[in-house]
Amino acid sequence: MMGIRKRIVPALHRSVCASFRAASSMGLWSKRELTTARSRSETQAEMKAEPRAASHAVPLSAECPGAPDSMAMEPLSFQEYICSLDPATLPRILRICSGVYFQGSVYEIAGNECCLSTGDLLKVMAVELQKVVCEDTETGQTRELPPTFKGLFQPATALGPYPTPQGPFLEGSRQRGLTLHQVLGQWNGRPKPLLCPAVSPHTLLLHPVYEVQAVMHLRRDVVKIPSTLEVDVEDVTEEAQHVHFSRPLLLSEVLGMEEVLPAEAEILEGPTGPAVFESAWVSRLRRGQRLQLHGCFHAWRILASAPGSGRHFILSSAYQGRFRQRPRQFTGVQELVAGLQPGRPLRVVVTQDCEGRGYDVPPLGVGDRLEAQGLQGNGPSTRLLCHRHGGEEEEEGEELLLPLDLGGGFVEEACNSKKYRLAELLERQSLPCEVRVVAPDPGLERDTLGALPALRLEARLDQPFLVGSFCEEPEEGFEIPPQWLDLSVLLSDEPVHLPAPCTRQSRVEELTEAFYYRLLAQLPSHPAPPPPRPPKPARAGMGPGGRRSSVPSTSLVSVRPAPPLPPLTALARSSTPNQYGRRGPPSSAGTESHSDEHDYETVDDNIQKTICKMQTIFPF
Repeated sequence: MMGIRKRIVPALHRSVCASFRAASSMGLWSKRELTTARSRSETQAEMKAEPRAASHAVPLSAECPGAPDSMAMEPLSFQEYICSLDPATLPRILRICSGVYFQGSVYEIAGNECCLSTGDLLKVMAVELQKVVCEDTETGQTRELPPTFKGLFQPATALGPYPTPQGPFLEGSRQRGLTLHQVLGQWNGRPKPLLCPAVSPHTLLLHPVYEVQAVMHLRRDVVKIPSTLEVDVEDVTEEAQHVHFSRPLLLSEVLGMEEVLPAEAEILEGPTGPAVFESAWVSRLRRGQRLQLHGCFHAWRILASAPGSGRHFILSSAYQGRFRQRPRQFTGVQELVAGLQPGRPLRVVVTQDCEGRGYDVPPLGVGDRLEAQGLQGNGPSTRLLCHRHGGEEEEEGEELLLPLDLGGGFVEEACNSKKYRLAELLERQSLPCEVRVVAPDPGLERDTLGALPALRLEARLDQPFLVGSFCEEPEEGFEIPPQWLDLSVLLSDEPVHLPAPCTRQSRVEELTEAFYYRLLAQLPSHPAPPPPRPPKPARAGMGPGGRRSSVPSTSLVSVRPAPPLPPLTALARSSTPNQYGRRGPPSSAGTESHSDEHDYETVDDNIQKTICKMQTIFPF
């Protein structure tokens, strides 16, 4: 810097002295005035020389090989710098000097807003030619040439302020001409007048447009900037070698970078969208919060709901509670089909009377025991093959073919009172299924599931989680699902050795209602519920006792609850034994009652056997 100052100050001093001598010889100033003015001018010259010397203290053309020569004098426009840049010297670090607004501007770059403020650093990683704007100097018209343009260019006579090309350009192009990329490779900062018969008979000027791929501090993606962006830059590669461009990461990206874990991280942007868990630790995931990321946790989980309560949960495979199966309930034959498992018959008990459809589909009564075995037929004629057990032990029962749109109420026979762990239960039972927690997880201070009367296990989820903890509470851990709860974080560069935290509280996480339904929409479709049935006509079809109505049936099926029990006097007058639940046409022997007198079925002592049988079937 001192050498530059010594060169600048004497030059200014000589110029000022010459002016003063001319003024003195003309008698304009006295000797005293001349001495005072000369002293003041020398001081001002030194003050002006200081910033000029400082701005040229680092000759970048000498210290930064590949940087444009003019960079040693003053900053260049982004277009001039990129056009003069040798790609072999990449990467280069640039400082933003000024833009459209000197304090920084927001630009739309590759579909994203990018703020370039004065003093910001860019690390140029790659430069790619996008197009070349070809300007006709006589007509002023422009034309865009693709990078694959095959025409050849020849030098033209000097035009206006542009000098006549000299040197290797003329010698190499005198016979064969230069390709587009050869012309751009000899760029020296200003466009040269050229001729290209394939474009125009007039003199042309070429203006290349490049796409610059650069890295910026605290930007997650590589920024793609057009070289025509109106900012001034200076090359600071050598003096900025120590600068580290920190790149934010999403937690979903950290999942694939297990080699960097464990690590400390700072949250740059908290989660967006509706909340996922009801847990208190989720609300603490805010900007500025520091986390400890311990590692990835690969384990399956179960989506569960508490029927009738509107509460929903995710159970970890590490859950240590014990379950007991609950009998499944079905509202129609189609749900019975959905509940079938390969190689396992489904045994159910009818809980709601169902009218039949003539002699092809007999009626079903409360207490009937069915064993669903499989489907028969194709298309609209598909039926569910069932075996109906006889009312007495010695009866063999009968085979039934039930249409899929037949309604009714059924409950699964479940006489197993064994307790299962979660993994054991899933081996025996397909999802969805209903269970009850009969032994809470001993590792949880308060197991919410133990207080629920029933729990419906709906689907299995195979999602990786990140084990994390707060820096101020490193021993209390939690499991973050990045697929549902993503954050933007900045990892610390320093290696850390963190002890594994306790994650027992993550064995059961309660979901918010909004996220539950969003998650449910992302899962594979569950079996569709049975189609709605038309309303039951006043008197149609065949009743549970097998009596046919005098009005022809026109509906597909109708369901009604079991008829009320008759008065005790009616029971005493029952003339047909075992009439309730009898299949086929009713017997007319020994009865004098008419259908016009009442609309209920007579019941004998066998109904007591049915009640006792159902009590032995259901353990709950």
